[in-house]
Amino acid sequence: MNNEQPIIVGLDIGTTKIAVIAGRKNEFGKLEILGFGKANSNGVKHGQVLNIDETIKAIRTALENCFASNPNLEVKDVYVGIAGHHIKSLQTRGDIVRQNSDEEITQGEIDLLIRDQYKTFIPAGDQIIDVIPQEFTVDNFQNIANPIGYGGVKVGANFHIITGDRNAIRNINRSVEKAGLHTKDLVLQPLASSSAVMAQEDLEAGVAIVDIGGGTTDLAVFYEGILKHTAVIPFAGENITNDIKTGLGVLKTQAEQMKVQFGSALANEAKTNAYITIPGLRGMPAKEISVKNLANIVQARMNEILDFVTYHLKQVGLDNKALNGGVVLTGGGSQLKHLIQLTEYVTGLPARIGLPNEHLAAGHIEELAKPTYSTCIGLILKGYDDYEHNRKEFDKEFKKVEVPDGLKRSAEEELMVDEEVAVLPEKVKQRKGITNFWGKFKDGIIDLFKEEEDKHL
Repeated sequence: MNNEQPIIVGLDIGTTKIAVIAGRKNEFGKLEILGFGKANSNGVKHGQVLNIDETIKAIRTALENCFASNPNLEVKDVYVGIAGHHIKSLQTRGDIVRQNSDEEITQGEIDLLIRDQYKTFIPAGDQIIDVIPQEFTVDNFQNIANPIGYGGVKVGANFHIITGDRNAIRNINRSVEKAGLHTKDLVLQPLASSSAVMAQEDLEAGVAIVDIGGGTTDLAVFYEGILKHTAVIPFAGENITNDIKTGLGVLKTQAEQMKVQFGSALANEAKTNAYITIPGLRGMPAKEISVKNLANIVQARMNEILDFVTYHLKQVGLDNKALNGGVVLTGGGSQLKHLIQLTEYVTGLPARIGLPNEHLAAGHIEELAKPTYSTCIGLILKGYDDYEHNRKEFDKEFKKVEVPDGLKRSAEEELMVDEEVAVLPEKVKQRKGITNFWGKFKDGIIDLFKEEEDKHL
């Protein structure tokens, strides 16, 4: 057991749910989940904390559930996700002339360059949340991913600066502090989700991460390993639920249930003669609802969200086939049936569901690998990134905490997983692995030629 590493806690304050996950890296660099709790969220609209009291209650409930899953845990500092349509981003450029050009470039000089960007002029009422360096330059050499160790007189970089509304940020911090916690850092949700569902190969191939939450759809676009664009789209799962409620004249709870159980993002795939029966209110007759009508409503709203994604990709010139990694859908809304097909149709790019199991240690319960928890697991990874690069102070004394039995997969489930793996054919096994990017690429080309041959036959 690796008790040398700190325990890092992610807090995802969402529109529909609040989740708290505590994790620690094991000796293989994978995350072991030591505590997990969630609660329904009532004080948040479109990713923004509006009702502070309700949000505090929900954070406390999620925290209590986390302690119930593992009573040995102590939680003080948390990494918190931030979203909402007040989030904006801008590109800047920064350079410094080095004091001692005879020495190699150090991490301290890079940190100074980044700190300088926090002085960038932004509109009144906004606040800088994060400064992310893109490609660096050293003298006349450009497109350097990491300049540490280079020699030169002048070092500079292009930066992606993320800003948010000062009041919205204050509401998050107050809610967290009044719930008895301390915000270690605020992290943009699409960046947290990206780190949870991505491997380095994806970032280099070029990929758009679309995190469909309850109140917002968050977008992060990477190209050649560099973050090119971030955006928060103010439509998501809750808008679909409200559309169903209004369009079919049902209660919100019924609309949510129908969306999850019978909703489809492609109306053509829905059965024409299938109906859902909903009990009438207080002696009123039961309602018959067409599955086809339900799918039409879901598709209309999903189309709108994906049109926004395409618009943002066009803005940065990455809409047509430049993103070889395609679109990765994550978040609770990504679990809609036939969403992959609709995404591929609207964006013209290949799509898949991004699960946060890329960085999780084996043997965890199934619930944790759901796309719903991508942001929360990504927040823990962001904490580890800070710890490994000495960006923040962490407790040197770590309490000995084991993975609780409640968060481990049972022996029967382990057996089922082993059996599933055993019957997978070799080619499929290889294509399942995200790390074997070139293997997938080669198989795709072989399949392409096979299709061509079939046409000629």
